[in-house]
Amino acid sequence: MKINVKEEKIICSNPNGIHNYFGWPSVTRLQDNSLLAVASGFRIAHVCPFGKVVAFRSYDEGKSWTAPEVIIDTPLDDRDGGVMTFGENGVIITSFNNRPSFQRSITQVKATYANAYIDEVEKNDNWKNFLGSTMAISDDGGKTFRGPYVVSITSPHGPCELSDGTVFYVGRLFDDNNAESHIECHTVTPDGKTEIRSRIEDVSPDLLSCEPHAIQLKNGRIVVHIRVQGKNVFTVYQSVSDDNGYTFTKPVQLLKDRGGSPAHLIEHSSGALVSVYGYREAPFGIRVMVSYDNGETWETDMVITDKEPTPDLGYPASVELENGDILTVFYTREEKTSASVIKQIIWNFEE
Repeated sequence: MKINVKEEKIICSNPNGIHNYFGWPSVTRLQDNSLLAVASGFRIAHVCPFGKVVAFRSYDEGKSWTAPEVIIDTPLDDRDGGVMTFGENGVIITSFNNRPSFQRSITQVKATYANAYIDEVEKNDNWKNFLGSTMAISDDGGKTFRGPYVVSITSPHGPCELSDGTVFYVGRLFDDNNAESHIECHTVTPDGKTEIRSRIEDVSPDLLSCEPHAIQLKNGRIVVHIRVQGKNVFTVYQSVSDDNGYTFTKPVQLLKDRGGSPAHLIEHSSGALVSVYGYREAPFGIRVMVSYDNGETWETDMVITDKEPTPDLGYPASVELENGDILTVFYTREEKTSASVIKQIIWNFEE
């Protein structure tokens, strides 16, 4: 299979400020046919207390994008940006937060500045209302949002919609003490509450299963790609359900042990199932695997880009454009600065 890259450019950045780190994006097509991308933005580093979930929009198939607008801004770090549509006008944007003490223990960039902010956050207990995984919901096609609501599971790219209209969220159970690491599958109600439907078996007690992304195919199968990591392991496993998410198969490994992760799935109009993922071994970049048999077999390790300067990159997500091309967003570091930006690549594939 041949990958044809047609365009690559930065679409979200803040080059003139110290809050110039954007990461962990997602993208979708809204009900009005415009594109909506989200990310954690206006940070100062990979780990810092300043994150906000921002959204930026394209009304011309990715040729141009609006300036980022803040959707979720809690007192905490607001990591990740997931997005999905449901029904006639519904949109969900997701994120998650860490404790101030964790941010303080990890933050190294401009630590005096960051710790001063954390000091203010810790002066009262309001931050505890936002600890965990968060979700903002729109009832008007993404024009306005309510929330955020705190939910029990987290995943970088958020939920998906099933064919019966159910909002289905496959994520890692959020546990503040990291005692639990299993993947649960929940349904989501319009008021931001979730209810467990099933659980996906852990790969191994020695490996962490996290950051899944799920999609329901036209034939009804739900495919989940899971980030699995441990000593010398950073890869993608797959689990599937053929009963609308009530049971899932034991996850199977798709890539080599250091093959890359996490992944994001779309079903292309050609019938191909397309999964993009970050590759953090040199040469750093974004790769893709493609299946023509509903996830039974995959052609893997095809390179979309391998020109990124550092392994601090990835979390790609894709949307199909009107002409059949694929627009993939991801985060990466700028080569000559400490800034992290959101890039898009427009590409297609041919057998």
